[in-house]
Amino acid sequence: MFPNTAFVDQLQSALNRDFLAFLPELIVCGTIVLLLLARLVTPLRRIHSNTVAIAGAAAACGVAIAQWLQADPFPAGRHAMFTGLLVYDPLTIYMRILLLSFVVLLLILTRITGIPDREDAADFNVLILGATLGMMMMASANHLLMAFIAIEMASVPSYVLAGFLKGRRQGSEAALKYVVYGASASGIMLYGISLLAGRFGTGYLPDLAAGFQAAVEAGGFDAVLTAGSLFIIVGLAFKLSAVPFHFWCPDVFEGAAAEVGAFLSVASKGAAFALAIRFLNALAGPETSQSAIMFAGSLGLLLAVIAGITATFGNLAALGQTNLKRLLAYSTIAHAGYMLMALVPLTQAGDSAVLFYLAAYLFTNLGAFACVALLRNRTGSENLADMAGMVQREPAIVVALVICLLSLLGLPPLAGFAAKFQVFAVLYDAGRHASNLPILQYAYFGLLALAAINTVISAGYYLKVLRVMVLDTPDDVEPTGRSSRAGAVFVVFVAGVVIALGILWNPLAEACRQAAG
Repeated sequence: MFPNTAFVDQLQSALNRDFLAFLPELIVCGTIVLLLLARLVTPLRRIHSNTVAIAGAAAACGVAIAQWLQADPFPAGRHAMFTGLLVYDPLTIYMRILLLSFVVLLLILTRITGIPDREDAADFNVLILGATLGMMMMASANHLLMAFIAIEMASVPSYVLAGFLKGRRQGSEAALKYVVYGASASGIMLYGISLLAGRFGTGYLPDLAAGFQAAVEAGGFDAVLTAGSLFIIVGLAFKLSAVPFHFWCPDVFEGAAAEVGAFLSVASKGAAFALAIRFLNALAGPETSQSAIMFAGSLGLLLAVIAGITATFGNLAALGQTNLKRLLAYSTIAHAGYMLMALVPLTQAGDSAVLFYLAAYLFTNLGAFACVALLRNRTGSENLADMAGMVQREPAIVVALVICLLSLLGLPPLAGFAAKFQVFAVLYDAGRHASNLPILQYAYFGLLALAAINTVISAGYYLKVLRVMVLDTPDDVEPTGRSSRAGAVFVVFVAGVVIALGILWNPLAEACRQAAG
C-alpha cells in the first residue's frame, strides 16, 4: 500500500521541523565537510583551516543562542526529533551553547599557541568538531542506542587527539591507554543497553522510564534491570573519570597537549553529565514518585559513595603532583566528584546545580589550561619547578592563572564559589527534607561535610602552584620561548568572565533552572 498525500505532507512537515531544530549540528557537519574539501582546492588552502572552524562553530553557537531566545515553538517545551532518537528541549539547547562556546574559545587558543601547526591544523580541527558533534548528540540523546552512537562519535576523535602531537612517546602511550580503557567501558555499557532493551523491548528513554516505574510498583528491580542500569552507569562513570574508572585521566592529560587536555576536561565532562542527567531522570521518574524515593535510597547512596571517593581521591592525589597537566587532571577528577554530589538527591535542583557548575568550570578550567599552554611555550616545560617566579616575566598570564585556580578552589567572588555554593545548598536542602529517612539524611549531610573538607584539602595544591610562581625566586637563565601578547589578552578575558560569573550569577542560575526543568 502506497502512502497517501496527507501522510507524505505530514512526514515532510515533521522532517522540516526536525532539521530546523537540528540546525546547529548540521552547521557543524557542513563545517567538517568544508574543511575536508578545502584541502582538495588549491585557492582554499590559503585560508587557515582554523579560521573556517572558528566561523563554523561560532555560526552554530549563534543559531543555538537564537533557539534559546525565541519563543518556545513546541507546546510542551519538548520535541522528539527523528522518530524519537533525539530530543529538542531546553537542556539540549543549553548544552549546545555551552559546548559550542567552549569550542570557539578553544580554537582561538590553539591559533594563539600554535599547536597544532598549520600543516596539521585541518586534521586537528576536524577531530575537534567531530568530537563536539558527538557530544552535542549525547546531550540530546533520547534513545539508548543513539546515546551509545553519540558516545562513540565523541570518543573516537578524542582517542586520536590524545596522541596527536608527532614524535611524542608519551602522547602515543596516552592514546593507546585511552583506546584500550575506552573500548572496555564501551563494551560494558553496550552490554547494559542490550539488557535493558531486551527487558523492555525498547531503548526509548520515556518508555524505559515508564517501565522502571512499573517495575518498582510491582515489587522492585530484578537482576536484569539492576545489572543493565549499573553497566550503563559504569560507561558514564568512565567518561566522567569517576573513581574507580579514573585511571586513564592523569596519563592521558599528561601525554596530550594542554589544549587537548582542556577539551577533554571540559567538553567531554559536560556532555557526559548531560547524558547522565537524562538517564538518571528516566530511572528515577518524578521527584515525588515511589520510584524516585526507592532510587534515592539505592542508586542515590551508590552515587554518594562514588562522588565522595572521587572528590577525595582526586584532591589527595593532586597534592604530590609536580607536572601541571597531571595536577589539573586530578583536579578534574575531584571536580567530577563535586558535580556527582549534586546528582545524588536525584532532584531538579541538583540538575540545575550541575549545569551551573559546568558553565563555571568551562571558563575556569579553560583559563587554567590556557595559562599552562602559554607558559609551556615560554619556558619549554610543564613542570611546576620550572615556573618559579614566573610572575616577574609573565605577570598577566600568572595573574589570570591565580584567578582561575582560586576559582577552582571555590573562593568568592569567583565563579567556582557560586558553583560550589549551589552544590552545597542542594545537599543541605536534601538533607533537611529527608528527616523521615535517616540513612539518606546522614548521606546528604555527610557529603556536605566531605565536600567542605575536600575544599580545604584542595587549597594545598592550588596554593602551592601560586606560591612557586609568585613567591619563589626565578632562575637567572631567561626562558628561550617568546611572550604572547594575544595569549595574555585571551587569558585575561577568560579570567574576567570567571570574575563576572562569580558576581552576577543569577541570570545563569535562572537559565540552568530552565534547562533542568
